[in-house]
Amino acid sequence: MADVQMTNEFVVAALYHFARLDDFRDKQAPLLALCEREGIRGTLLLAQEGVNGTISGSRQGIDTVLAWLRADPRLQGLEHKESFSDRHPFVRLKIKLKKEIVTLGVPFVDPTAVVGTYVAPAEWNALIQDPDVIVIDTRNDYEVAIGSFEGAIDPHTQTFRQFPQYVAEQLDPAKHKKVAMFCTGGIRCEKASSFMLGQGFAEVFHLKGGILKYLEEVPQEQTRWQGDCFVFDNRVTVRHDLSEGDFDQCHACRIPISAEDRLSEHFVPGISCPHCWNSLSEKTRASARERQKQIELAQQRNQPHPLGRRYDA
Repeated sequence: MADVQMTNEFVVAALYHFARLDDFRDKQAPLLALCEREGIRGTLLLAQEGVNGTISGSRQGIDTVLAWLRADPRLQGLEHKESFSDRHPFVRLKIKLKKEIVTLGVPFVDPTAVVGTYVAPAEWNALIQDPDVIVIDTRNDYEVAIGSFEGAIDPHTQTFRQFPQYVAEQLDPAKHKKVAMFCTGGIRCEKASSFMLGQGFAEVFHLKGGILKYLEEVPQEQTRWQGDCFVFDNRVTVRHDLSEGDFDQCHACRIPISAEDRLSEHFVPGISCPHCWNSLSEKTRASARERQKQIELAQQRNQPHPLGRRYDA
């Protein structure tokens, strides 16, 4: 298997594309073989509705995988966002087959057939400052807590599956005429826009490329973004310049924890944090203790572990 020298900079590519892939199962083996050959790590999801994931590797390796995906005419329009790290933010490679590439849990939602209006990052500020537009963050509550756009509504959802319930209980097509949504890379808000159009909302907008594309293209002096952006890898968060943030992640409850959280008496690495110290079951806590033990053993042996965020693999 090819690998990347530690002196090189790793490219981290977040990608997705909705497309009808009836043969998605047939893509798993060749894609896995290609990624292994190129020293790629991360996770890619394949489903009948398309492809989604984040991977890391060398410049050549990432370019090779993207070219392979786009060689399929159905995936020619696949876009991706890039950031960089001085270490692999993933420990292993996974190519998974799924029912959905992002789980909404509602049948017959098809972004390839009906989707909202894409809004480029350069046009996003003007849209969200329109007083007639309500702006909704479609991410999970723990993501919203560490950063979001000015004035955005937090639905307080713990998973994307809860978003349809939030819409049913809190939004009204007759009252909310213009709705703008965003998420990390664009996939959740794109699928949410398709769902909302199906629920009768007239004008639905979503940020093309998501927060990551916005941070990449919009200068900091013009930004409407506040805080860090949560990412689903061992970096945990990125700043506006896409450099790695200062947050870590509690391995027991999976909530991002700040430097201040780590000073708390309730913070025990891998076992508890101020968010969960008095709420997790003893069974969960016991599992966390065992997992932390394995992380420490891996570090002592100079071996990577999937949850050892600060450990250079």
